[in-house]
Formats: sequence, C-alpha cells, structure tokens
Amino acid sequence: MKSKLGLSADKIAKARKLSSDIVRPVQDFIERNTTVTVERSTLRLMGVDYKDSDEIPVPNIIVDQLKEKLEHGVSKYYINALLKTNKSVEELNKAIGDENLDISEIPLGDFQTIKKKSVELIETFKEKVKKNTKYRNEKLEEYKENIKSPMLYVIVATGNIYEDVKQAQSAVYQGADVVAVIRTTAQSLLDYVPYGATTEGFGGTYATQENFKIMRKALDEVGDKQKRYIRLVNYCSGLCMPEIAVMGAFERLDMMLNDSMYGILFRDINMYRTFVDQNFSRMINSYADVIINTGEDNYLTTSDAYEKANTVLASQFLNEKFAQNAGMPSKLMGLGHAFEMNPELENGFLYEYSQALMAREIFPDAPLKYMPPTKYMTGNIFKGHAMNTMFNFVSKATNQGIHLLGMLTEAIHTPHMQDRYLAIENAQYVMNNMKGFFDEIDFKKDGIIVKRAHEVLDNTIEFLNEINDEGLLNSIEKGKFAEVKRPKDRGKGLAGVVAKSSEYWNPFEDFLIKELNAGGKK
Repeated sequence: MKSKLGLSADKIAKARKLSSDIVRPVQDFIERNTTVTVERSTLRLMGVDYKDSDEIPVPNIIVDQLKEKLEHGVSKYYINALLKTNKSVEELNKAIGDENLDISEIPLGDFQTIKKKSVELIETFKEKVKKNTKYRNEKLEEYKENIKSPMLYVIVATGNIYEDVKQAQSAVYQGADVVAVIRTTAQSLLDYVPYGATTEGFGGTYATQENFKIMRKALDEVGDKQKRYIRLVNYCSGLCMPEIAVMGAFERLDMMLNDSMYGILFRDINMYRTFVDQNFSRMINSYADVIINTGEDNYLTTSDAYEKANTVLASQFLNEKFAQNAGMPSKLMGLGHAFEMNPELENGFLYEYSQALMAREIFPDAPLKYMPPTKYMTGNIFKGHAMNTMFNFVSKATNQGIHLLGMLTEAIHTPHMQDRYLAIENAQYVMNNMKGFFDEIDFKKDGIIVKRAHEVLDNTIEFLNEINDEGLLNSIEKGKFAEVKRPKDRGKGLAGVVAKSSEYWNPFEDFLIKELNAGGKK
C-alpha cells in the first residue's frame, strides 16, 4: 500500500524492535509457567465438557484434584485415567462428575503408552477444528461477491440467548456482517465457565459452549438466506480466557476479543496470570483461524485521545508481538483503536483521520477493529448520530477492516433493534457514497494530518523506550497505560499461576507450538 503519510520505515522498524525487547522477558516467564486455566483448557481440548450435580465443571474438578501435581501438567493424569479405567472421554467425564472418581489416586502407568494415546486425542481435536475452518472458508468463497469492507459489527446483549438470537438475526437482515454477544456483567471474573443454555444474564449473556452453538446455528441460517457468511464474536478474556478460546474453536466462532493487557488494566486480573493465559488462548485462536480483537479503544475511556494517542500505538505494537509469539499471522490480528477525540477540540476530525490512517499504514495486513465514539456521547441522539456519521466517514476513508457501529442511543440504554437499523443505514449510506475516496485523496506533506501522524509515531518510540527501560510489568505498576496502576503481586487469579517442573508435559501445547512455529525464541 502506497504511504500517504510518508512515515519512516526505519522508525516503524525501531518501534517493533523495542516492542520485541519489551516482550522478551515476559515471554520467558510465560514459557516457564502454566495456570489453572491453561490446564483446564488442555482438558477441554481433550474433550472434557461436563458438570456435577452442583454445577461445577469437570475441568475445574480435575484441576482441584490435581492441585498438588499441577507443576507436571494435567495431561498425563487424565490420559492415564482413560487408559486405566478403559473408558471413553465421555464416560470418564461422567464418572468424575457423577461418581466422584478422583483421578489423582490412580497410579501412573507407562508414559510411552500415555504419549501414544495423546496423539489420538490431538487428532480428534485437529479434525474438529479443521472441519470448522474448512466450512468457514467454503462459505466465504461461496458468498465472496457480497463481502463488504469494512465489516459492519453490532452487539446484542439481552441476557437471554434466545432473545439474543432474535436481535442478531434482525441485525443481519438489516445488513450487519458481524454479531458480538456481550457477556453478562463480571463473567470475566468467574474462574469457571458456566454450562448449558442460559436466559438470566445481566447486561449481557453468559458465554457458554451451548450458547455459542445456539447462536452459531442461528447466524448460519440467516446468513444462508442473505447469501453472506455472518461472523460470530465473543469475549476471550478474563480468568477463563483460554477455555473460551477452546469453546470458540469447537463451535466455529470467527472473532474473539483477546487483548494481552485488558484484563490487567480494566478487570484487575493479576498480570502474571493474564500474560500466560493470553499466550495459550492466542495459540488456540490462531490454529482455529479466529481473528482476535485487541482492546486499545478502552485506553481512551480513561485517557485523553489527543494527549495519549502514543499509548494506543505502543499497545498495538506490543499486542502484535505477543500475537506473533503465539504463532499468529497478521491477517488474524484485529488491532483496536477508537474515534474518541473530544468533539470540542478544534480540528479533532483531522486528528482522528490521521491516527486511523497511521494505524492502517503501520499494520497494513491486520484487519483493524475501529471503535465508535462512546466517551463523549451524552444522550443527545442527534449530536450522537452526527458524531457516528463522522466516524463512519473516517473508517471507510482509511480502509479499516472491522467497523463496530456507533449507536445514537449510546449512554442511554442497550440498543433497540431500531437503533441498530439507523446505525447500519447511516454506515451504508456514508460508505457507499464515498467508496473510492481512499484512492482519490492525498495530503499536504506539511499539513495537520501528516504532521500529526509523525508526531504520534515519534512520541510512541519515546514511550516504548521508557517502557523498555522500566520493564513492562513495572510500567504497568506505575500506570503508564490508560493511567491505571496494577501491582505485580496482586489482582485476581495470582494463586492460579504455577511454575512448570522439569517434568511438565502438555502434548497440546507442544503440538500448537510446533504447528504454529510459536514461541519467543523463534
């Protein structure tokens, strides 16, 4: 892509080198440690999906049984139980959930036999995921003439999965390309994944594998009628980040909110736990060909969009490097940013344009996710609609990939179907009328737009140098990102971080690292 901003390739390379230096010691920690969630996720990859009479998921039961042995990984103990009991995965899950079978009490058998069985379980996982990937790609090819750019992304959040289906299908008929099911309030802080279909969420709907299945089926039905493949999104974040990645891989979700630092900054989840979990979740997402969405837009809800634009770009560079370490290609990195300039700022539109185009040029292969104005939405729906119109213009004019629609009723209530209709209509009107704008326009070399992009890149390099000197973990402690301070030795989930022993074994992790060429040492 020809640069319209004239950004220095050497400076961009310097920012990436700094990001690599910053991430390296964190990646070393990641590779030396596991977490209770990584181990539960590994069990789910093997097919562990059941609950006991108290609604406790079997993966949680197993990890609790093996809590004194987690440094070795759960895999050998679970596979050993399969072999010693001569049960299928489903039968063993029921024995643990219904009959209180404690697999930690079963003596370990021959390790080579256990390893041989792991190959069979990995093949079952591969078959499930590759079947989903093949189906998605076939549908995208079948309906390629109807693919739009950017993709129009909407949310549903009724709390009831069956009501969510109605709203999601309605949005697709209106023109939405992507549907995200907002999670119930504070699910990110639950250290387990609820089971089954749910109808009583607050501010959103529980993320469960059954709910994923219900919504996937509904979107496939309406998508085929519209001759479009509709992408389904959920939230691969919080204390169960990699478990939700597994569920999404099995139920053919297409995008996952999956940031490297969001849980630390905005949910007070311990940073060690988060960094280990995000790595494993991203390997799963990458193998399943799932686009991740990062959370830089949230920085601008606590920081000023003009003054702190460099922190957004710095986080994008860091998210990119963490994703690369997980073996993720650029085509799956939906790096985030947002249209959050104070509407009273003179030339604010030009600064927004500059920053959006800057992100597009620095990350040319990433399907950037552009977020709408929220911070300065006041309840004045007419002004809000005008702000969203300007946001729609910038998004199309800078070739963004994923466009989360702004709602004129933002700050008043969860969107009604008619609010989504007006948002989709607005976006379609603007984007259709300026379809070729990006190719038609160039900018003055000494103008506001070009100078602003150079300034933000320079400030980002300076900021990354500071982070490199301090270390990423110390920088988070000092509130360098989003002006939120989080101590290293606190936060939710720290007790779930476990140092790996020299005998640690996780065949699924080994498989993903090899398959994706993942790891910080590559």
